[in-house]
Amino acid sequence: MVKAVVGENGSSLSISLSRIIGPFNIPQVSHFSTCACLSDKQQYPSFFRTVPSDQFQADALAKLVKHFGWNWIGAVRSDSDYGNNGMASFLDAARKEGICVEYSESLSRTQPRSRFQRVADVIRRSTSTVVVAFAAAGDLRLLLEELLLEPSPPRQWIGSEAWVTNTDMLRFSFCAGTIGFGIERSVIPGLRDFLLDLSPSKVAASPVLTEFWEETFNCRLGKSAATDKRLCDGTEDIKTLQIPYTDISQIRITSMVYKAVYAIAHAIHNAVCQKTNSTTQCDKFTRIESNEVLTQLKKVNFSQHGYDVSFDANGDPVARYELVNWQKRESGNIEIVTVGHYDASLPVGQKFRTNRNLTWVNGGTQVPVSVCTNSCSPGTRKVLQKGKPICCYDCIPCPEGEISNVTDSPDCFPCPNEFWPNAERDTCLPKPVEFLSYNEVLGIILAAFSVGGASLAIITAAVFYRNRTSPIVRANNSELSFLLLFSP
Repeated sequence: MVKAVVGENGSSLSISLSRIIGPFNIPQVSHFSTCACLSDKQQYPSFFRTVPSDQFQADALAKLVKHFGWNWIGAVRSDSDYGNNGMASFLDAARKEGICVEYSESLSRTQPRSRFQRVADVIRRSTSTVVVAFAAAGDLRLLLEELLLEPSPPRQWIGSEAWVTNTDMLRFSFCAGTIGFGIERSVIPGLRDFLLDLSPSKVAASPVLTEFWEETFNCRLGKSAATDKRLCDGTEDIKTLQIPYTDISQIRITSMVYKAVYAIAHAIHNAVCQKTNSTTQCDKFTRIESNEVLTQLKKVNFSQHGYDVSFDANGDPVARYELVNWQKRESGNIEIVTVGHYDASLPVGQKFRTNRNLTWVNGGTQVPVSVCTNSCSPGTRKVLQKGKPICCYDCIPCPEGEISNVTDSPDCFPCPNEFWPNAERDTCLPKPVEFLSYNEVLGIILAAFSVGGASLAIITAAVFYRNRTSPIVRANNSELSFLLLFSP
């Protein structure tokens, strides 16, 4: 009787569920399963989602790291389908952007504390100042608690959507300045009024609401709670409280559920309704099969309260993210502030944009530096360090007679003829033309020798010419002698 399923939260759970209901052609629309592996229609033919695939997020994170000039980073991931597949996609995208990874560690909340201590020690000892965390909030929380016991040097955290917009994580003040991509916020009309429409009678009818009410107001409803609490007197008003329940300014995952429900509703509507000319006839009592809903889901395309809902051939929506930044206020509290956007549907070069100033680790305003080796200045060349990634190299001065005129040059090259390198060996200068003056001592001496030599040649030639008929001159081959005397 089931026509469609909304869920699950985690990718691992969605993989298991999809393998069970997929053979029955029951469509599954997830609101928070982001593993790129679920886009494989051969394995998961009935899977759809309203949250973007991690493949898009991995590409966006790699471009973000490249944008701020970081090429030496650390990586932490959850040991799950979400973390392993997401980090694999990120590392592949990072390699294409020329980014090197100093370490890549996995963790899971089911692992012993010693594992978290080891990962924390790796972060403390690392030379990279940027850490990319592709992890679930529950896994990362245990790591941050371990780092809280013995703080590491300042680290710039880059977060995935699974934890970077989780308000429970804001208690780790040393992570102020964190940036990452979060799911877009949206407004669900009537949601706040619905949440606040709670009276004691409605609360008492639900065990879940009863527990929530008693914990919130620290009182008990009838005999349902411990006797050490006062009785609720009916004056409790949920509207007067400022708690996460009443704050809908950060609606993100909830909106994904909202989209999933409406997508299924539209698919069912299209399956039971026939449009003829300008009228639509719907038979609400028509029995439809799950495969009909599956077929209609592939065609769903509608707008709901300012946002579009549609699926591509892989069951994925158009990838749009908010760039968020953890900014510390004067009160000392950390807030999640939207500072930019990423839209995968836009042309290359326009996908990523920022519209507000960012704050960095320790509240700084300057972009932190995270490189394995500082750039080689002109006049030197890069030489890779043996056994190290390509981002780690030594800067060797150019040899005599050669220059390099760009930063991080892999080679030096010789200057053209009539040019020679300057002292810094970053440019070629024309060789100066030097000449002797007749006013200088050396010039006078050389000129005197030249004039004397020329005079002797002329005198000798005159003597030979005058005595050209003599036996001695004729015996010396007079023609050759004259030729030698007047030759240059």
